[in-house]
Amino acid sequence: MSRTQVNQNKAPFCRGFAPIIGQKPRVLILGTMPSVASLSAGFYYGHPRNAFWPIMGDLFQRPVETEAQKRALIENSPFILWDVLQACERVGSLDSAIQHPQANDFSVLLQQYPRIRVVVFNGQKACQLFQKHVLKKQLLPEEVIQDWVFWSLPSTSPANARMNFQHKKDAWQAKLAQFL
Repeated sequence: MSRTQVNQNKAPFCRGFAPIIGQKPRVLILGTMPSVASLSAGFYYGHPRNAFWPIMGDLFQRPVETEAQKRALIENSPFILWDVLQACERVGSLDSAIQHPQANDFSVLLQQYPRIRVVVFNGQKACQLFQKHVLKKQLLPEEVIQDWVFWSLPSTSPANARMNFQHKKDAWQAKLAQFL
């Protein structure tokens, strides 16, 4: 089954990826939904101009040229990398084009990894979707999230052209470096 299927008279149906889980994770990093380039590549942040992997590579001072290197970077970190949405309909890659969003099941993940206390959103739209489709629908018990810290960081997407790479990198590293 393809991760992107076209339905007649509808936007393409997109399905996201499984989380990549680090060692003893304490931080959950959430995007919205993989882009068309990521879905084609079959891996997170697959657009060549997305700043996510270069930022992470610099933070960890490790190469991030291959999928294996990227996966290993997260698996050897205190992070979980995932998306707010498990599926949606969307034409193109813009978050503004998302229709019929379906949130991932965070309750199962958080039962397995109760040390999560920080949620980092890759852009405002991820934060908005999480608030609307997870928190407002009370899909997570209040006692689970009452002590959490939520950070919305600049989107690493090339569509976020109002901020250059260095500014994105500085913002991300200022928050994430404390967990290394």
